[in-house]
Amino acid sequence: MASRLRRFGVTAAGVAIGAALSTYALKSSDISPHHVQMEEMQRIRRKRTLPSRSEQVQSLQSGEEFDVLIIGGGATGAGCALDSVTRGLKTALVEADDFASGTSSKSTKLIHGGVRYLQKAILGLDIEQYRMVKEALHERASMLRSAPHLTRPLPIMLPVYTWWQIPYFWVGIKAYDFVAGDRNVKSSYYLSREDALELFPMLRGDKLRGAIVYYDGQQDDARMCLAISLTAARHGASITNHVEVLELLKKKNEAGKEVCCGAKVRDNITKKEWSIKAKCVINATGPFTDSIRKMDNPTVKSICCPSSGVHIVLPGFYSPPQMGLLDPDTSDGRVIFFLPWLNGTIAGTTDAPCDVTTNPSPSEDEIQFILSEIKSYLNKDVDVRRGDVLSAWSGIRPLVSDPNKGDTQSLARNHIVHVSDSNLVTIAGGKWTTYRAMAEHTMDAAIKACNLQPERGCVTDGLWIEGAQGWTPTMYIRLVQDLGLEVEVAKHLAISYGDRAFAVAKMAALTGKRWPIIGKKLHPEFPYIDAEVRYGIREYACTCIDMVARRLRLSFLNVQAASEALPHIADIMADELKWSKEEKEKQIKACEHFLHTQMGQQVNRQLKEKIPVNLSKEEVDLYKKRFDTIDKDKKGYVSIPDIKRAMRTYGDAEVSGEELHDILREIDTNMNGQVELEEYLQMMSAIKSGFISHSRFAVVAEQEEIRKEQERLRKQITVDRSGGGQRK
Repeated sequence: MASRLRRFGVTAAGVAIGAALSTYALKSSDISPHHVQMEEMQRIRRKRTLPSRSEQVQSLQSGEEFDVLIIGGGATGAGCALDSVTRGLKTALVEADDFASGTSSKSTKLIHGGVRYLQKAILGLDIEQYRMVKEALHERASMLRSAPHLTRPLPIMLPVYTWWQIPYFWVGIKAYDFVAGDRNVKSSYYLSREDALELFPMLRGDKLRGAIVYYDGQQDDARMCLAISLTAARHGASITNHVEVLELLKKKNEAGKEVCCGAKVRDNITKKEWSIKAKCVINATGPFTDSIRKMDNPTVKSICCPSSGVHIVLPGFYSPPQMGLLDPDTSDGRVIFFLPWLNGTIAGTTDAPCDVTTNPSPSEDEIQFILSEIKSYLNKDVDVRRGDVLSAWSGIRPLVSDPNKGDTQSLARNHIVHVSDSNLVTIAGGKWTTYRAMAEHTMDAAIKACNLQPERGCVTDGLWIEGAQGWTPTMYIRLVQDLGLEVEVAKHLAISYGDRAFAVAKMAALTGKRWPIIGKKLHPEFPYIDAEVRYGIREYACTCIDMVARRLRLSFLNVQAASEALPHIADIMADELKWSKEEKEKQIKACEHFLHTQMGQQVNRQLKEKIPVNLSKEEVDLYKKRFDTIDKDKKGYVSIPDIKRAMRTYGDAEVSGEELHDILREIDTNMNGQVELEEYLQMMSAIKSGFISHSRFAVVAEQEEIRKEQERLRKQITVDRSGGGQRK
């Protein structure tokens, strides 16, 4: 007890010192990034229409020299492109895969200042960490202002289970508010035990003393990265995805020094190769930082220390729609967040060393760790089941050591900007929240190193991102009233596309129904519609993976639903992009592999196959009876026609062939196109154990058994008992 009180006393004293530091910092103008000046922004001419991908490629192939060539289309690269082009520099960007295809689409979706770093800054009197938090809090406010359709304030609850932690956490969170100053989202507050359980009823209530609620921001990370890229394109940047850098080009400058002057690239869609000339080359490739640095100098030491962070998505009923949860003290010391997102619940993240790869995959151990941690915070009525994991993914966090310092053993706490001997500018480290400030610092260094001549300084602080300018919180009502969209679909379009939602909706097909008038859903459980696929191609989507993962977020929300919607999505893309039958099949196969390996489908299937059958004799007999009821011809297996016949008998006559195959794939573990009794028993055992949440095949089997039993009983009822009259 005495040690805890001493710890609180040290913290309170530290906070007082931190308050003084923050007062000083609030008055210091050299820490704050530049603010947008309205008269300056009015001079920047913005393109009215978005160039097509083919037009962007032609621009890159023109042979003209660009001021800046950026390698990498994640958050940092996109931010650099927007910063560069709005300064008046001729800007190009190439991305080997798709915009946000790496770490930038696999974050925790938070826009945060780093409350843990503030604790370290105060207790350790560390001014560097303090400045890092202050910068992040400024950038948090900037992101919420620049893209209000893609971002929102999110209250996050910190449950407290010991009395002494209440003042400890309260003082710390209030310091977080204070450092944010006038850029604070909303003020934090204390909740009693009763109020905490009312707002977060899933929370474990025994021993709960109360809770602290503080505010951070939340975003749709992949669509935010895409919106930044599209904004850069509208301002005149030549940006292209699926264009890979093969080698860096060099020449001798006036002083006889060999410097980077562009790159040789390949379009991975058409396989065409060409060279792009540029006065400055920026390396913004995240985990792949070292691969580009070694193109520049093969002998350079690696600076990237990749770390794997796994997240899982659970059904929305695991969390309130407007309240997140923070577990500050996990068994391995890593903070776990439990957050509502797009009608689901995100839980994560883990932190483990890993290799750099283009296709990181989640492991079962990491998934089980997250489940076990959140289980300890939820009440006993909430059965945290492995089968409720709808999707899982792994993102590689590119931690770096600073090559600007002699000692490269320690990891940089913030981002680093490094200029090589040949003027290759590398930006590495950092986090999503500070992408804009990272881009500003990178461009400042690039302009100095390569003697560029911008028309103006940085103007991105507060600059509206694609879709923000005409957006309002009630804009979706006009979509419903004017165009006849379903309310859920209209809300989704408004928050995903902002003021571009009307352009998307006008591409929607008629439903043929009285209501909604337009907007055919790609999957019945989600608000994504056909028009988004057609519009996504105009947003530079080239593959089915681009579409299901980043233009739509379906694979991140529910990997099984993404698999079910894939054929329809591929049909629309094939029509728009004029794919051959062979190309469409190739695209579907590649996307299925992506869902299988990178979105958690593989670990789900492997787990199901390993589950021992733990059914009682009575349960086995019951399920054998149900199986035999569907297997009407006594073949020893159930086929597609059997499932179709069973579904028709209880009224589901409209079931499509695709849906039938989806039902079969859920249970057909050996992939032979039919269901054996052993597979059915394995499925029912998995459901009983909680490793699988539900199965449509199981429901079909149960309904067919009920129908057969009702039919048998009707035949047993005599005419006399049914009131049919007297015998003569």
